[in-house]
Amino acid sequence: MSGTVPGVWIAADSGHDIVRADAIVMLRLDETGRLTAQLRDDAKVSVSLLEGSSGSHPPDDFHRQLIRAVAELADSSGAHLVRARHEGGVWHWISEPL
Repeated sequence: MSGTVPGVWIAADSGHDIVRADAIVMLRLDETGRLTAQLRDDAKVSVSLLEGSSGSHPPDDFHRQLIRAVAELADSSGAHLVRARHEGGVWHWISEPL
C-alpha cells in the first residue's frame, strides 16, 4: 500500500485510531479474524485494524478487499475514511468522505 495515498485513512476496529493508508506496508489477517497493519517506520509498529473473535470471521480475502477499496479511492479527489462493517452476517469495507 506504500505510495502516495495521503487522502485515504483507515479506521481501526474501535474507531478511536485512524491510520493513513500510505503508512501501511503490510497487512496480516490471522485465523481468528484479527487484521493487523504494519506501519512503515523503523520500529515496525503494528496496529490492529480489526479484532479477532470466536464469532463471525471476515472472509479470507478481507485484507485484499481493503487494498482494492484504498486503490479505488486513491483515484478520487478529497480525503476518505475506510472502515470495516459487519451487517447481516456479511463483512465489507465502507468509505465516507472526510
